[in-house]
Amino acid sequence: MPHGSPSNGERMPDASRDALLIFNPTAGRARGLHRGALERARKVLARRGIESELAPTDGPGSAPELARRAVHERRGMVIVCGGDGTLNEVVNGLAGSAIPLALLPGGNANVFSKEVGLPWNIERAAELIADSERRRIALGHVTAAGLADGGRYFLSLAGAGPDGAIVRAVSQNLKDRMGIIAFWVEGFRQLASYGFPRFRIMLPNESFEATLIIAGRTKHYGGPFQITTRADLYGNDFELMLCGTNSRWKYLSYLPLLLAGRLRRARDIRYLRAAEVRCDPMDSEPVWVQVDGEPAGRLPAEFRIVSDALTLAVPGKERT
Repeated sequence: MPHGSPSNGERMPDASRDALLIFNPTAGRARGLHRGALERARKVLARRGIESELAPTDGPGSAPELARRAVHERRGMVIVCGGDGTLNEVVNGLAGSAIPLALLPGGNANVFSKEVGLPWNIERAAELIADSERRRIALGHVTAAGLADGGRYFLSLAGAGPDGAIVRAVSQNLKDRMGIIAFWVEGFRQLASYGFPRFRIMLPNESFEATLIIAGRTKHYGGPFQITTRADLYGNDFELMLCGTNSRWKYLSYLPLLLAGRLRRARDIRYLRAAEVRCDPMDSEPVWVQVDGEPAGRLPAEFRIVSDALTLAVPGKERT
């Protein structure tokens, strides 16, 4: 454990009062928040003894550098206002440090904020930060073809297959105009054109063929969906969901089961637990990877757990 990192369930110490608030001005709902709501949230924080400096991102890839700046400056806390993509970038700048990470939900899906029980309203979420608990957790990590050396950490989930193709294909313009509905639009387009190439999934003692894998650290997937419903953010493994069919009609038939929370009953669906998994392509068509709803290269890829990697500031049990 990094020097000075907390044990699970520890309350925020005074040293966590000097915060860098990283804000994505283009993320989901944040476009409508403008500075007014953020300033009100900062006043809420200040009343609870947390002074924060606002640090807006200026495009994809800038948030990790802002997070690394916070580490260099020995900030007491980093707060993120943005969606899951911005949160993922900040995680990649903070991984391995002891600086607590808190969240003000500002995106469209807000998968992670649902997981830890944060309210949608950022001022109400700000109220919870001062009394939050510090939890040291593991992170997921992926290395993949087409991804920068060193790979990428992820907080909530990773996937390879049709969901990776959807994330890669959906345009930023469509996301800006339609929010999470953009992924539905692209999803139905992919359902008509995607080839569902097979790939091999290798675990330490067994292997499988599949057309989709989800490596979940959280129960929530996106929108109203929960796929890896037995994943444990505070554990040291993934819950893996594997789908073996290459029939687009079967995939379509899974949607009602997914909406009803009964995907585990579907044929060609398998659930497993693992701390590491390798995926190798079997067909000529590329299989795309996504992490936390962002593109992350293509197969071959390796997903693994990195223990003791991040400190989270999460609402205390009596406040959730």
